[in-house]
Amino acid sequence: MRKKYNIAIVGATGVVGQMMIQILLERDFPISNLYLLASERSDGKKITVKGKTFKVEVLDGFNFNGVDIAMFSAGGDISKKYANLAIKNNAIVIDNTSFFRYEKNIPLIIPEVNGNKLGEYKETGIIANPNCSTIQMVVAINPIHNVSKIKRINVCTYQAVSGSGNLAIDELEKQVHAFVNNEPLINNVYPKQIAFNVIPQIDKFMDNGYTKEEMKMVWETKKILDENIEVNATAVRVPVFYGHSEAVHLELEKKITAKKVKDILSDEGSGVVLIDGYEDGNYPCAANECEASNDVYVGRIREDISTKFGINMWVVSNNIRKGAAYNSIQIAELLIKDYL
Repeated sequence: MRKKYNIAIVGATGVVGQMMIQILLERDFPISNLYLLASERSDGKKITVKGKTFKVEVLDGFNFNGVDIAMFSAGGDISKKYANLAIKNNAIVIDNTSFFRYEKNIPLIIPEVNGNKLGEYKETGIIANPNCSTIQMVVAINPIHNVSKIKRINVCTYQAVSGSGNLAIDELEKQVHAFVNNEPLINNVYPKQIAFNVIPQIDKFMDNGYTKEEMKMVWETKKILDENIEVNATAVRVPVFYGHSEAVHLELEKKITAKKVKDILSDEGSGVVLIDGYEDGNYPCAANECEASNDVYVGRIREDISTKFGINMWVVSNNIRKGAAYNSIQIAELLIKDYL
């Protein structure tokens, strides 16, 4: 009989927390006890996933003693306050916020890319989960980087509202309904209406004119993949519920043909699903391929006609699954396989 583990999910009522529960059950993760933790307003709330019902407990005052893995997805302030408490009680923390990502002694892990660095968690007891937009891009480009070093990335993202949580999903739904019924559109989550619109701002603006979301892609790609890669990002919010899309432009150290890139990404170990052809519709889209998928999809691969060693590609993935919950659970699966 395989060993079972006590798992705590901090932020269990949020969109990512609920997906963590679902994927744990989908993958038959060996759970002994599952603790669902949230704020006082969710105390006693019941969550039903795949026919199983769980009761939510209050995070404040929870005793982490006996918890093997604590998955945090409740915002940086909560991670700041409670992650060390979990660690002091010998739990390993997998943090899905940005709070720990840029600490040098905390590994930032995408299992398909740098899972070999997971053991570095032993110094602090913390493993950071990267940003959703970074995860899918780096999974897609890592196999190419292994063949011809990437010198520069220019990426434009088209990100779903679920990346902002349940309130943003509700806001899009209500705005669409209001638009159809010729009623006023009210925006509280975003600075402008999101229905039938695109907003070129995700997160707050930095002093250099980039948004924090754009800089996350810069910082994280360098930390995970290669410090020498230059990254230029534009992050845009679009009226899609689930699934981020990215137009990725790579400048390589040496020329690789589009056919070679397709061959590389067709390899079973690449971590991606290739949907690529010159026929109408033969490419991945957020609403079609990744609604209920953990995969990273790549299409529209072509040689960049504006630069000598360039490759262009289109990358799509479910931001709540692979971009957050699934990546965290992949990390947990590596932990129990190699370290627990």
